[in-house]
Formats: sequence, structure tokens, C-alpha cells
Amino acid sequence: MVDIGSQIPTTFDPFAEAEEFGGTGTKEYVHIRIQQRNGKKSLTTVQGLKQDLSYEKILKCLKKDFCCNGNVVNDKELGKIIQLQGDQRKNVSQFLVNAGIVKKDQIKIHGF
Repeated sequence: MVDIGSQIPTTFDPFAEAEEFGGTGTKEYVHIRIQQRNGKKSLTTVQGLKQDLSYEKILKCLKKDFCCNGNVVNDKELGKIIQLQGDQRKNVSQFLVNAGIVKKDQIKIHGF
């Protein structure tokens, strides 16, 4: 008879080593998305900023620089999200890099 326990392969976790080095996807991205509303209206959302930043101050500067309205939304799963009126994707990404909030390679722009 053959011992069954020796023939069953042990489970192998390919991501076990990655958890030791800070987990998979150690680089945190800031996602800038556009959502189409009705007609020509659109909404730009910014998520993934660090939690210790003052979202209200960033929003105030964005609204003043781009002449648009916006607000900060608290989401249970995603945390705080900045919403701006209009297509402000390129403007927001340039603002975040110039202000030194994030680096250019940490920004992901989504949409159209």
C-alpha cells in the first residue's frame, strides 16, 4: 500500500514572500477619474490621497485655481473622495505634482 499523505502536495502560496515586503502593490496610487452625468456635464473624482492630508484645504485651492465647484465625500469603502465639476483630470494631476502632494508616477488617470 502507498501512503496517501505523502502523495498530496502541500499548498503553496506564491504571495507569501510578497507579504513580508509590504504586500502586493506596495506603491499607492492616486486615481483621477471622470464620470459622465447628463448631457455634456461631467464629474471628476480624486481618490487615494493620504488620510493625514487636509482634504478641505486641497479642495479650496482646486476650486479657486480651476474656477469650478466641488466637495469632499466620505465613502465607507474608499475613504475620502474629492469631487469636482467638469473634466479637470489634467489640471488636478498637474496641481498635485506641482504642490508636491504626490509624484507623477503615482497618479493614474482614468476615463475616455
